[in-house]
Amino acid sequence: MMTLNEQAYEHLKKMISEGELSYHEIYSETKLSRELGISRTPFRDAIHRLVQEGYIDIIPSKGFRLHQLTRQDVTETFQVRSALETYCTMEITRTFASKKAKRLFSELHFIMDEMKEILEVSQSIQDFCTYDFQFHISIVHYLENQQFSAIFDTFMYRMQRLAQMSLSHPGRMKDTYDEHLAILNAMEQGDTAHIYDITLRHMDVPRGINLEDL
Repeated sequence: MMTLNEQAYEHLKKMISEGELSYHEIYSETKLSRELGISRTPFRDAIHRLVQEGYIDIIPSKGFRLHQLTRQDVTETFQVRSALETYCTMEITRTFASKKAKRLFSELHFIMDEMKEILEVSQSIQDFCTYDFQFHISIVHYLENQQFSAIFDTFMYRMQRLAQMSLSHPGRMKDTYDEHLAILNAMEQGDTAHIYDITLRHMDVPRGINLEDL
């Protein structure tokens, strides 16, 4: 059973992720905690945790607001992603013939099929983004490195916001699908000579789009 602090944290994070809070409003901790029926101590603990994870910013003497992304956020986020994911895809490529790698490839093909269906039918950015991150999460978690997974999870909200921004550009969903397919094909073929550059390109393209948008 979750503690009150954990319940408050999960509730606020869900509200942010589902767009229930506005990026243009400053919220009073006292007022919002009262409206949500959450006592001040667990609410304040949740706020400080969400600050550390990049969801919100504290406004002294006023309250808090949702974090406004900056060019530094974009640069730092993609530096972290590039370092983690190029390492992970290289390790997977080196062990491409193992049973564990083949199970991963099967999972990634399923994800790719779902992404293709979204591309051909609904064109839903939100649904596409969900499978986009399942693809990347599966790759990072493959190594079973708890520190890698923790770092990746810490940046998850920021990465999802940036992905939604870049995917809204015409043609970007199709390009993302193609880049994922190139990564998957290189890993399946054990192509250690090219997997690093293929993965890095998948980081560099959306980074450039995000920087242009800010």
